[in-house]
Amino acid sequence: MAQQQAWGLRVAAFAALVVLGACSGQSQSERALMGGLAGALVGDATSNNVGTTAALGALAGMASCGVAGMPPCR
Repeated sequence: MAQQQAWGLRVAAFAALVVLGACSGQSQSERALMGGLAGALVGDATSNNVGTTAALGALAGMASCGVAGMPPCR
């Protein structure tokens, strides 16, 4: 039962992070921060290395500024 509650909290935290990232991540540093936080949550939820997934998420967030179809960074 405790594992189900922890899983639910992780999913809720990830959903809140996605919503915040969609609303505020308009500079390269903001997108890197949101990507790093999302990566850390995913790494924790999937029992992977949190540091590695956070670093990959931050890099993906920074790189998203130049992706066609996404709003440009400020």
